Amino acid sequence: MAKTAGTSIPTVSKVLRGGTDVSSETRAKVMEAVQAVGYTRPAGAKGETARDESGLAHALDLVVTHFEGSWANLLIAGVGREAAAAGIDVVLTLAEPDGDWVSRLLRRRTIGVIGTLVDPASRQFGALFAAGIPVVLIDPMSTPPSGVASIGVANWEGGRMACDHLLSLGHTRMGVVAGHARHLFSRARVDGFRAAADTTAVGDATVSVAHGGWNRAKAASATHTLLDGDPRITGVFACADSMALGVYDAVAARGLRIPEDISVIGFDDLPEAQYVTPGLTTVRQPSTELGAAAVKRLIELSRGENAGVRSPARMELATELVLRASTGPAPAPSP
Repeated sequence: MAKTAGTSIPTVSKVLRGGTDVSSETRAKVMEAVQAVGYTRPAGAKGETARDESGLAHALDLVVTHFEGSWANLLIAGVGREAAAAGIDVVLTLAEPDGDWVSRLLRRRTIGVIGTLVDPASRQFGALFAAGIPVVLIDPMSTPPSGVASIGVANWEGGRMACDHLLSLGHTRMGVVAGHARHLFSRARVDGFRAAADTTAVGDATVSVAHGGWNRAKAASATHTLLDGDPRITGVFACADSMALGVYDAVAARGLRIPEDISVIGFDDLPEAQYVTPGLTTVRQPSTELGAAAVKRLIELSRGENAGVRSPARMELATELVLRASTGPAPAPSP
């Protein structure tokens, strides 16, 4: 790493300890070198973390790109409750674009990091892996380095369930409002939906996809794109409840009704799914349980539990279909 960065080994070590007496330019070069080399020190190898009599430090870091939104709140609640039960405090760390957050984190006494809504391929996370900080990722946006622990939900199965439900109601022309094309969990939900459509015995089913970027306004625009491209679409799957609200907006703007003209199904089961009219049929992901499971896994890693035992790098929690009023039988074709 030092050779790649064009600096000394002590400087690399200093950056990976969060040292402040390193220029921002040198720090950036070291982080880029870490990413280029792909070095990952074994989790739990960091020896200077202060621990109490139970063998644990007193805090963990929850790293996110934003705190807003119901899904983030549910996840934070799960992390907070499980951490409190273990006598551990939670430091909320905002992963700002300038990357300074990683140096602050490296200087702290932490049992490790839970990362969500973050890209593990970033050079900042590369520095954490190289420093030997235990890391657990919650449904990472991109493929994490080999051996890095992650916890997610059965996204592919959730997408399949959404499509099977629409097919069971007679919908064969369907649309999907996806998140970002590069996000693994969005792609998995779309792939599961497509797989169900491709293997159905109901007849020829078509699936059109547009991207809503996890944003209500963008999802509304994506819905208009879908319906302009194929006005015969009668069922729409939004890969997040927040985007399903955008689908509602677009359907209303076109003078159509839910579910009489178009059935809508979401993914998440956020509180908003119950309050919107009509109530949103959705695929529930156990958001609070995800946070709790991540804390349990991080504690295991920080204690060095299961050392020498090959445990799965990824754990998946089940999704389930929650039926409400936004889905109904497919309307009869227009003459």
